[in-house]
Amino acid sequence: MLDIKIIRNNPEDVQYSIDKKWIDVDLGRFLEVDKKLVESKQELDELRALRNKVSKEIPTLWSDEKQKALSEMKGVSDKIKTWEAEFHEFEIEFKELHSKIPNLLSREVPEWKDDTENGVIREVWEIKKYLGTPWGYDFEPKDHHELWENLDLIDKKKAAEVTWARFYYLKWDLVLLENALINFTFSVLTDESVLSEIIKENDLKVSNKAFVPVSPPLMVNYETMEKMGRLHPMDDRYCHPEDKQVLIGSAEHSLGPIHMNEVLKEADLPKRYFASTPAFRREAGTYGKDTRWIFRVHQFNKIELESFTVAEEGLEEQRFIVAIQEYLVQSLGLPYRLVDICTGDIGKPDFRQFDIETYFPWQWEYRETHTSDYMTDFQAYSLNTKVERNDGTKEFVHMNDATAFALGRIMAAIMENNQTKEGRIIIPEVLRKFMWGREEI
Repeated sequence: MLDIKIIRNNPEDVQYSIDKKWIDVDLGRFLEVDKKLVESKQELDELRALRNKVSKEIPTLWSDEKQKALSEMKGVSDKIKTWEAEFHEFEIEFKELHSKIPNLLSREVPEWKDDTENGVIREVWEIKKYLGTPWGYDFEPKDHHELWENLDLIDKKKAAEVTWARFYYLKWDLVLLENALINFTFSVLTDESVLSEIIKENDLKVSNKAFVPVSPPLMVNYETMEKMGRLHPMDDRYCHPEDKQVLIGSAEHSLGPIHMNEVLKEADLPKRYFASTPAFRREAGTYGKDTRWIFRVHQFNKIELESFTVAEEGLEEQRFIVAIQEYLVQSLGLPYRLVDICTGDIGKPDFRQFDIETYFPWQWEYRETHTSDYMTDFQAYSLNTKVERNDGTKEFVHMNDATAFALGRIMAAIMENNQTKEGRIIIPEVLRKFMWGREEI
């Protein structure tokens, strides 16, 4: 959630973010409830202090004075009950309204209404169209699902019998390719020399500190997920109501709280992590969309990044993460574009968001494969993750999370972009050493 001090001191900026993100919350009512809550607490504190003071004095009083004091204390106790009831009502409304208030927006975020108006920052590799086909093919390219089926690499029919629709079995070389992508990503994120080259190439001023690989929990309790700002909409989560737990929709959901209720040292920052995990999403409201492909499935594997920094380094850290994402996609030889997400499409916890959209030849269009989210201290405030600065002061850390690879989608992009006329798939050169030197599927 957004720091209450920010809301009180910068209501205009908060209202701007509410309006531009199209969030339905009454900021004026929130500030009114906040004021009443403070007043109620002050009144309660004064009444309780009076009760405690008189309670200590009563044993020292004579009979008549004692009865008078006891009678007065009954009135005080009744007032306390009334104020406690009022305080409780305001507290419930306060929490409900506070949970709806989004993070502040960077004023650099383009002001547009929805995802149709996101701005393209750059397009890497021009897409040529000739011979009636995209991307320079001299044959009609197949979509990734047809390629997978022809090569016996996927079985959605049996998966639907075992679970239900929108699950799949991956087999043979596709599993090898998935693991090759994981190993390649591991080799980049843990190698400070590679990270140094990325920093130099993009003229960044950040540490070359490596990312720590983590195998995190796949379930998170409701309370922690709420602190991450990711519990809702709950109809998109796989929930276990009895235990109040949800399956993660991304490794970010359990990586983000890795320092919950901790105070980190400034000298130890940045702290960077990554994890390769399954992700579980009900995809509520999307039935009938992308059903042939693997864009809207209920379980998929994903490599996610998480970073913790001091406030002044948060934006530069996001630029570094985006540079890593571009390096990964470029290493695979895939055409893509970097997109600046506009105010109407950006996530509630985000201060700034960029997406990478990779080109899919069969569809003749770009599809989202990567996201980079800079949250400032929005999540850290709820998670109570702080940093002790070198001068001894404490403040909330700033957090970034991002996709390294959504493995299903990036494999689909590899299959479509690297297909041959004969239906084989050319393996990207950087992955071959992780597939025993094989050059094609």
